[in-house]
Amino acid sequence: MSGIRIRTNRTNRPSIRTLVAIMAVAAVPVGAVAVPAVAGTSTSAACSTAWGSLPEASSFRGTGTLTNVRTGRHDCFDRVVFDVKGAPSWFRVEYVKSIGTVGQGLPVPLRGGAKLQIVLSVPSYDDEGHSTYNPANPKELSNVTGYRTFRQLATAGSFEGETTIGLGVRARLPFRVFTVAGPGTTNRIVVDVAHTW
Repeated sequence: MSGIRIRTNRTNRPSIRTLVAIMAVAAVPVGAVAVPAVAGTSTSAACSTAWGSLPEASSFRGTGTLTNVRTGRHDCFDRVVFDVKGAPSWFRVEYVKSIGTVGQGLPVPLRGGAKLQIVLSVPSYDDEGHSTYNPANPKELSNVTGYRTFRQLATAGSFEGETTIGLGVRARLPFRVFTVAGPGTTNRIVVDVAHTW
């Protein structure tokens, strides 16, 4: 444990409190969000949301290009983040029965009990037609194995200035959408889907 100083007691052994503290820190995975425990509350109470499952859309239209798609796991929800080079962009997110490829309408199969269609008003190509986001596997934009809510993330294509993403989730669960400015000229569109109602 390089860099960690262990306080010892008079017998030159680490104290029990020191060992317990080190074990607790070591047990938290890198990138995890620690949520402090509150006496008398359960995890479900701490995770309760009022997000709902009705369609969400922004009231503004930005300009930019999609450059990356990332996912992460949190205590109360799974998250997908869309990195956009340029101004925060318009979005529409809603549960649908099926998702079709942009322009052709071919089915985009998704694992899970429910499907979220995410439409971003940014292309995944620049003004010269060069790709700005080119995933290695369009059917698996991120490895979501082990996620509580996410089952699959796939692209349905980018056409006429819009990019459509299909998100397969375990069930029709509450979600929220918001934008985050920065860093620099990159902005983010974030979609969180709760683990439970």
